[in-house]
Amino acid sequence: MSTIMSALSIDRLIYTVPAILIAMTMHELAHGYVSYKLGDPTPKSDGRLSLNPLRHLDPLGTLCMLLFGFGWAKPVQVNPSYYDDPKAGMMWTAVAGPLMNFLMALLSLVIMAALLSVFGVYVILQNGIVSYLITLCFYTATLNVGLGVFNLIPIPPLDGSKVLAGVLPQDLYLKLMQWEPYIGMILLLVLYSGLLNAPLVGATNSIVEAMSNLVIHLFGLY
Repeated sequence: MSTIMSALSIDRLIYTVPAILIAMTMHELAHGYVSYKLGDPTPKSDGRLSLNPLRHLDPLGTLCMLLFGFGWAKPVQVNPSYYDDPKAGMMWTAVAGPLMNFLMALLSLVIMAALLSVFGVYVILQNGIVSYLITLCFYTATLNVGLGVFNLIPIPPLDGSKVLAGVLPQDLYLKLMQWEPYIGMILLLVLYSGLLNAPLVGATNSIVEAMSNLVIHLFGLY
């Protein structure tokens, strides 16, 4: 699957497992933190303002990340009634997760470029630890972008549907949400069928490539 790949390979698990834990933990932490800063105490009282991955992982969503490179974590419970502007607050809370993933991807690529600049390719090939860190950075960047792109799809229960709520009339959005359980099942079937692979992989690769080119120019790694 080009840049996004199945993680269920023994030689890849040492990279993909920590990359998935980082991506999902930071994604959900961002949701909770933004909601908390907007006045909602729910994420903090539920223990979701945590860097502990076990507080955020969803078994099925994690399995999908391992199988397909796309998935989800356990949703952070929020209470929009605490927001000054509930509609705008939900949009910012929803988009915070994918934005954090893109930020983590960029940071991973910066660390990767820094390691290449400091050690050089020859030293990296001779140093297992540095080589592992560079590969881990690449996987972390790719899986973060994949998670961010996937969650921006504007259908329930993904984050994109919450962003959509900010632009749709409320009655139309509520009608859409009535179909959430069925849409979720259809989404799983579509993921399993591979129909989403081409658009998701294409979008992910384009974003990773754009970020990589930016970092390459910043560090002068031509």
